[in-house]
Formats: sequence, structure tokens, C-alpha cells
Amino acid sequence: MAWLACAAPAHAMHIAEGILPLPWAVGWFAVAVPFVALGVRRLNALGREDLSIKPLIGLMAAVVFIISCMPIPVPTAGTCSHPCGTGIAAILVGPLLSILISAVALLIQALFLAHGGLSTLGADIVSMGVVGSFAGWFAFRGMRAMGAGLGLAGFAAGLATDWATYLTTSVELASGIRGDAPFLPLVGRIVLAFVPTQLPLGLLEGAMTAGMVLLLYRKRPDLLVRMKVISQQEGVVHA
Repeated sequence: MAWLACAAPAHAMHIAEGILPLPWAVGWFAVAVPFVALGVRRLNALGREDLSIKPLIGLMAAVVFIISCMPIPVPTAGTCSHPCGTGIAAILVGPLLSILISAVALLIQALFLAHGGLSTLGADIVSMGVVGSFAGWFAFRGMRAMGAGLGLAGFAAGLATDWATYLTTSVELASGIRGDAPFLPLVGRIVLAFVPTQLPLGLLEGAMTAGMVLLLYRKRPDLLVRMKVISQQEGVVHA
């Protein structure tokens, strides 16, 4: 426990302005931009088929903005953690649109709430948007393919999203701030600094994601069918 008390500051809610050296900040932007562009392309394609998709994406962006805007203090690291919300977005609208939603939510938070920085926006999009969305989507689809129910698959998606996001954030921080320090030990220290808050937060986000999926299944199974979260047959059986 003693070394936890001496853990290096991790400087988050999201990665703050100026934490990453310019080459690393630019590099993470270069990784993020193609995924965001694919998200825009996907939105335009779906928008031509269904005019109601854009208001739905706006609603999901509001959900992700609110969920990812709830900081929990990390006393051992002098920073804070938060749930992500990209798991439920990826389940409902797919990972590419979830990345676009995350980019919008993160940009607004950086501009108006100083939650994360503009120079570090690319790194934040990669961790919460790209990795978080794909981790949640693959976890949900993988669990469903193995026969898991909606609740269990939703829980796995929320958990995977949360923990994958913070593992990636730890790698991004270690890459940018390590100097001459060994890379992997620094990643390990940052990961462990997040454990006291992110371990329960991941479980909470899993439960929250499962609850939202089950609520939609009870109230609007037609919406889940339309988004191809469940099959037409499952929707008919429930109705």
C-alpha cells in the first residue's frame, strides 16, 4: 500500500491540457481522425436512409456527455476517474457512431468545462472513443454470440468499455510523460493508481449499461430490433 500512496500523478479527468508532449499529442490525433471520419461517413450514410437517426445520435451524445462528466476523486494519484458511457452507445448505434459521439462529447467538455484538453483531445478520443467503443461492442456481441442474455452481455460491455479506456489512458500517459523512466513499470504504476476508483467504477458502469439495455428491452423492444441489437424474433417474443 505504501507505494500506492506515492503513485505518480496521472493528470485526468480525461488527459488534461499540456500533459502530453506535442509529438505525442499530434500522434494521437493522427490515430483518432480516421475513426472520427469513418463515424461521420457512417452517420451520413444512415441519415440518407433514416432521417430519425441524427436526433438519436444527438440524444446518445447527451447521454455520453453526462455519464462521462461525473468525476470520482482518486486520492492515491491526485486525480479523478469517471464512467465513460461509450459502452451503451456502441451497443445501440455501433462502434463507429459511438466514436463520433465520444468526440463531440469530449470536445464540448474540453471547450466549456475544462475536462480534458484540446491538445490532448486526440488521445482522449482514442482511449474513450475508439478503444472504449470497440471494447464494449466486441464484448456485447461476443457474449450474445455465446448465448448470454441481454443483461449479462450489457454488463460485460460496460465493464470492458470502462477498464479498456483506463488501460489505454495509462499507456497514453506513460508514453508521453515517462522521460527516461522504464515504460512498462510506469504503465503499471499508473494503472494501479486508478485501481481504487476504476475497479468499482467499471462494475458500476457494467451494471448501469445492463440496466439501460434491459429497460429498453422492456419498454421499447422495437427500438432494439430497429438498431439490430436483438433479432426480429426476440422482439416479437417479448411483445
